[in-house]
Amino acid sequence: MKSRPFGRGLALYLLASVATIVVATLVFMMVYGGAAERRAVIVSAVVALVVQGIACAVARLMAADGNGIAGWTLGAVICLVALFAFGFVGRALGLPSNAALLSLATFFFLTELIEPPFLNI
Repeated sequence: MKSRPFGRGLALYLLASVATIVVATLVFMMVYGGAAERRAVIVSAVVALVVQGIACAVARLMAADGNGIAGWTLGAVICLVALFAFGFVGRALGLPSNAALLSLATFFFLTELIEPPFLNI
């Protein structure tokens, strides 16, 4: 198996994720007009970017060993656990649950969709 630069693919994925999350955040900002809801969307965007960065790094490490599907599945499980935990943490922080969880789930879904091509870069 040929060696691939780990950081390049991850950086490209994070760049694509930032672009995707920014577009989705703008859509959510049009839907939610209140300051608390908009703050919840922004917090969700940051959480999604951090969690997806970690999940993609794990998936890339596993894909390098020939276990790409297992790595992608583990990344999805990491996102699901983060979504579940964010439900409790967001409530403790006083974030509106609807805006926070809906936006985080959307960010995870969109970034999971664009992840597979970047596992082989």
